[in-house]
Amino acid sequence: MSYLRADAGLIRELLPPEARPPSDADGLFLLYAVLMRAKGEMVTAADVHDAWTAWMEHRNPGHAALVPFDELSRATQREDEPYVQAIQAAARVRAKDGS
Repeated sequence: MSYLRADAGLIRELLPPEARPPSDADGLFLLYAVLMRAKGEMVTAADVHDAWTAWMEHRNPGHAALVPFDELSRATQREDEPYVQAIQAAARVRAKDGS
């Protein structure tokens, strides 16, 4: 298993219970792992949305939410928050264990 796959698994484990990612979202979580390594605790909901958009482009290029973060409704923007929290928590774990 690569370090990114391990990070992706950690992020998935740290998701709050209310988050419901698709079961086939391994590629999405790899993108979240890259965000964690690149931005750490500074990751934002807009960053998470950008990663999701890149992932969704291949799955459903006509999806209504494939717009910049600022153009989303507040309710849709809030859907990214559990992922922000999980990525930030994973960054703290990795900082503690030095990886």
